[in-house]
Amino acid sequence: MLTRWIKQGVLALTATLALSQTATAATPLVMATKSFTEQHILSAMTVLWLQKKGFEVVPKRNIATTIARNALLNKQIDMVWEYTGTSLIIFNHISQPMSSEQAYETVKKLDAKLGLVWLNPAPMNNTYAFAMTREQAEKEGISTLSQLVAKLEQIRKTDPDHNWRLGLDLEFAGRSDGLKPLQKTYNMPLDRPQIRQMDPGLVYNAIRDGFVNAGLIYTTDGRVKGFDLKVLEDDKHFFPSYNVTPVVRQDVLASHPGLAAALNQLSAQINDEAITELNKRVDIDHQSPEKVARDFLQSKNML
Repeated sequence: MLTRWIKQGVLALTATLALSQTATAATPLVMATKSFTEQHILSAMTVLWLQKKGFEVVPKRNIATTIARNALLNKQIDMVWEYTGTSLIIFNHISQPMSSEQAYETVKKLDAKLGLVWLNPAPMNNTYAFAMTREQAEKEGISTLSQLVAKLEQIRKTDPDHNWRLGLDLEFAGRSDGLKPLQKTYNMPLDRPQIRQMDPGLVYNAIRDGFVNAGLIYTTDGRVKGFDLKVLEDDKHFFPSYNVTPVVRQDVLASHPGLAAALNQLSAQINDEAITELNKRVDIDHQSPEKVARDFLQSKNML
C-alpha cells in the first residue's frame, strides 16, 4: 500500500511539474525591435517562426536602441535582435578594432555577467560603408575607400571649384567614433564644400541622383541593390562588424525549453544576400515586412 502511495505521489508530482513547465513555456515572449526596415523584417520572421515552434510572441516595434537595452536589463522585455557593433560602441564604449569573431565573443562575455545570452550570430554584417553609383565607380576605377580618398584629394588640389562631394548623416559627422577618426585612419583631409550632411535615408537618393559622388550607407540596405550602388571595400578595416544576433535573458531561456535552438535555427538562415534582397522588396518594391518574412521562411521550408 505504501509503495502504491509513493508511486502515486511521484506521478502526481511529475504531472504538476510538467504542467508548470508547459504554463511557463506558454508565457508570451515580449520582443523589441528597432525602427527600420531590417528590424521590421526580423520581427515578422521571429513571430512567424516561433509561433510555428509553439511559442507565443508579442512584438514591440519601433523601440529606440537604448530604451530596448534598458527594458531588457529591467526584465520588461525578453529578447531583442541586436548588433555586435552597437553593443561594443554604444553599450560598452569599446572602439578598438576587432574582427567579427572577437566582437561577438567580447559582447557575449560582457553581457553574460548581466544575465543576457547572445545566441548564434547571423552570417550577415550590416555595417557602415561608402558607396558610389556603379557607373561612376567603374568609370573612375574605384573599388576601395583608399582609392576614393585619393580621388577626393586629387580633385581638391587640382580643381577645387568642382570638388567631389560626400554624403554623410548628421550623427556620423559628429560622432567621436565617426568622421574624425575615419579621416585620421585614411589620411583624409576634407574641405567644408566636400561634405553634405543629410538624413541617413536621403543619402542613397543623393548618390543615385548625382547630388553627391559617394555616400555613407548601411551595407544590407535594400536601396544598395535597388539603386545598383557599388559598395567600396573598407580596406583599412575602420568600420566595426555589425552581426545581428538574438539576445535573450538567461531566465527566459531557462523557462522556455527549445527557444535557443529555434532562434539559432532562424539566425543561421539570414546572410547578407538574403537580408539585402528582403530589404529591397520592402523599401523598393513596397511589399510588407510580413509578406517578405513569410515568403522567405516558406522558401526555407520553415513554414
